[in-house]
Amino acid sequence: MSEAPVRPAGSAGPARPAGPRPNAVVAVLALAGITVSLMQTLVIPIVPELPKYLDASASNAAWAVTATLLAAAVATPVAGRLGDMFGKRLMLLVSLVLLVSGSVVAALSDTLVPMIVGRALQGLAAAVVPLGISIMRDELPPERLAGSTALMSASLGVGGALGLPSAAFIADHFDWHVLFWTSAALGVVAFALVMLLVPESKVRSGGRFDAVGAVGLAVGLVSLLLAVSKGADWGWASGTTLGLFAVAVVVLVAWGFFELRTPQPLVDLRTTVRRQVLFTNLASIAFGFSMFAMSLVLPQLLQLPTQTGYGLGRSMLTVGLVMAPQGLVMMAFAPVSAAITKARGPKITLMIGAVIVAAGYGLNIVLMSEVWHLILVSCVIGAGVGFAYGAMPALIMGAVPASETAAANSLNTLMRSIGTSVASAVAGVILAQMTISLGTATLPSENAFKVVMAIGAGAAVLAFVLASFLPGRRPAEAEPVPVPAEPTAESVH
Repeated sequence: MSEAPVRPAGSAGPARPAGPRPNAVVAVLALAGITVSLMQTLVIPIVPELPKYLDASASNAAWAVTATLLAAAVATPVAGRLGDMFGKRLMLLVSLVLLVSGSVVAALSDTLVPMIVGRALQGLAAAVVPLGISIMRDELPPERLAGSTALMSASLGVGGALGLPSAAFIADHFDWHVLFWTSAALGVVAFALVMLLVPESKVRSGGRFDAVGAVGLAVGLVSLLLAVSKGADWGWASGTTLGLFAVAVVVLVAWGFFELRTPQPLVDLRTTVRRQVLFTNLASIAFGFSMFAMSLVLPQLLQLPTQTGYGLGRSMLTVGLVMAPQGLVMMAFAPVSAAITKARGPKITLMIGAVIVAAGYGLNIVLMSEVWHLILVSCVIGAGVGFAYGAMPALIMGAVPASETAAANSLNTLMRSIGTSVASAVAGVILAQMTISLGTATLPSENAFKVVMAIGAGAAVLAFVLASFLPGRRPAEAEPVPVPAEPTAESVH
């Protein structure tokens, strides 16, 4: 791999002021990440009530969730590439503006269409975490990078875990619109703090934006994720579902050929097939699947009626409180993940995380009859995910030039999202097919949940196997900081 010219960290540009500035940068970026992940979970407690709130059918109201997923998939790689070209802080601020705008639109909505528009705008902010990690690479001293990026990655889990009980409490005690006003307020706070405390990096790739590549990737991803997320509703053998899968295959293959031939592609596919990048992204898909499988299983087990013999009959607020410790565990293990990464390299950290996640699912298969069982399981899996999510940015940044950091991290985030979408589809099929009857209701059986847990464990084992093919090398923070790239037409890697 050809490396960019290097100079000692801190020698490029004006000297960074001593004192708390790195701490402030890390704290603000982590807050922005938590805010975005909160947005993704705020709507979960009101999903069953959305048809009534919006005067819409259940299938149409579900678009309030699907729109966010599709918008995030499209926006993440595009925002990452624009961040590398024109400034990561700029694109972070744009993402937060979109989050606030979407939150306000959703807060003012009482019908379906504006709600979908608002949720789509919120989804366009999904690139905040990979952009934040990339800013950290540019702005922090090398010795701070591993711990800070691990914390930034953990912000996804922290926001999600804390968002569920908070949203359930708000939904129980206030008008549902307050959920979105809360999201808007947090977005405004994050925007102001980024403006005040986060500097703009001078590391830019420049060049021209690949608009054709962006449109092609958007069409391919939307077709794929729409088929995966709605296939169960439409029927997996229906013409619509199969047609979307066919469109996704044709468009993404054509997009790949185009990206290999364009001088300044949206995604540098030659970089993505490097062993370290390729196997990290494949492991990210497996981890995204494994993490989300738990998010589908535990809430249902907690809420199913006790008459089933395995349901615990708890409220949504209890579900949120049970899931909340997972996010705190992820944050607590971020420095542990960073320490192992510094000592042994991110490959070992990722493999340890995979083993812990697989063990957590194994526990879940035998421990699922008490609330404390599920708290224990969520914490064990959260610890494993914390290890893995802390290692992935280090692996990516150790294999790509600084001028491509945001695009590479955004693609890695997209891979995790694809994993979560596939997990949702697979678990949905299993839970819909393996059922029991309780009165007039048809509910997932105990064995259905155990099958999903076993598949979640298998996905973690697959991530372990994929991680074993990674080269054993030290993370990016052990390397000198690259000189900011000049925006020339030849700056193509």
